[in-house]
Amino acid sequence: MHYELCIIALLAGWGLDLCLGDPAWLPHPIVWFGKWISFWEHRLNKGAHRKLKGAVMAVGSIALVFALTWLINSSFVILPSSLFILWNTVIVFYCLAGTTLIREVRQVFLALDRSLDEGRRQVARIVGRDTSELTAQEVRTAALETLAENLSDGVIAPLFWFMLLGAPGMLAYKMVNTLDSMIGYKTPRYKDFGCWAAHLDDIANFIPARLTALLMTAPLFLPRAGRLLLNAPQRGGLDCIAFIRKYGRQHASPNSGYPEAALAAILDCRFGGPHYYFGQLFPKPYIGDNDRPLTTADMRTAVRVNRTAEVLMVIVVCLCLLAIS
Repeated sequence: MHYELCIIALLAGWGLDLCLGDPAWLPHPIVWFGKWISFWEHRLNKGAHRKLKGAVMAVGSIALVFALTWLINSSFVILPSSLFILWNTVIVFYCLAGTTLIREVRQVFLALDRSLDEGRRQVARIVGRDTSELTAQEVRTAALETLAENLSDGVIAPLFWFMLLGAPGMLAYKMVNTLDSMIGYKTPRYKDFGCWAAHLDDIANFIPARLTALLMTAPLFLPRAGRLLLNAPQRGGLDCIAFIRKYGRQHASPNSGYPEAALAAILDCRFGGPHYYFGQLFPKPYIGDNDRPLTTADMRTAVRVNRTAEVLMVIVVCLCLLAIS
């Protein structure tokens, strides 16, 4: 792997995401992933041996994405390095979702300021649960939970896999994540066919989720940095780590609870609780015990936390690639 060129591509792709997000008019490979998964799910998710068919579809899809991207990357050995940088920049740009996520969460709070119905409709764009009966507090909670969880899925995990396996690993991770978001549910339709997709996502996110929580709370270990970031942090770094250790595993997912617990610790609030998915109630434990009202100021703090963790992760990846090179 051309480590110096990968660093250039990483910084360029990250810069594009900061500036543009995901423009609606631009074709996106994740949409193609979704169509691919839907195509095979409708044809294979029936009859006998659904778990086996789901495993073959999930593993095959991930392997195909990795192999194709690796072959394309390898072909640039005989081509100008500028083409390698351009191709990898595009992949990094498409695989990072930090700016779009922040925009969507901001829009939820703005919509909620106008009316509860608008807030419910807006938050439905970024969560999988039923939002039709949510209260204003529940809408804000859902948005901030998604902000924390997707910091891991949409930013830190792709960067982590880029650091380990380059652009092929980054794009393959996005296939893993897309598979889980589409079929990785314990509903009657998906519990067998999507079983492997859900477990592969758990494995791929095991380290990134915990790394995300650490990056989110890292500034709190430096009192001045913590004050600049959060104005008046409720907890110090060690207190946040203790909170995460207590509540991080209080989630149906083995990973999602850690970034959510980190944000709950920083904001001194409560996340979690039962939610409706596809018309079915899923009991979930609470993360934290301070059920205080959430505000737009909390959203702004959460956005600063996300951006800081993102910057720290980019620095970590660049330093690691430099050390390897």
